[in-house]
Amino acid sequence: EFHLLESGGGLVQPGGSLRLSCAVSGFTFSRCGMSWVRQAPGKGLEWVSIISTGSVSTTYADSVKGRLTISRDNAKNTLYLQMNSLKSEDTAVYYCARAVYIATIGIAHDYWGQETQVNVTN
Repeated sequence: EFHLLESGGGLVQPGGSLRLSCAVSGFTFSRCGMSWVRQAPGKGLEWVSIISTGSVSTTYADSVKGRLTISRDNAKNTLYLQMNSLKSEDTAVYYCARAVYIATIGIAHDYWGQETQVNVTN
């Protein structure tokens, strides 16, 4: 049985920082690409960032480039998202998810964490 447990969310003022963590168990974390995905109030899911198995490659949505940084510690089976210079539009529930490649559609996400809430407000 797999588990992805997010933590680190909270309330922060604009311009502030947070660090999200996602502790993984139940599958071989080091062999899997991993993503962060978010959902703002009243909106659909938005992919945020993805990291390759050995941290060789990272990719970001344009909306977060230069402010959010994805990383991983394979020894600890943990995924991270360092969030700096936060904006009100970063307010969302954040999910970590396992990325898989499907030939017909490209990257998809099969295992998802429960969520952690980030609120950026004065």
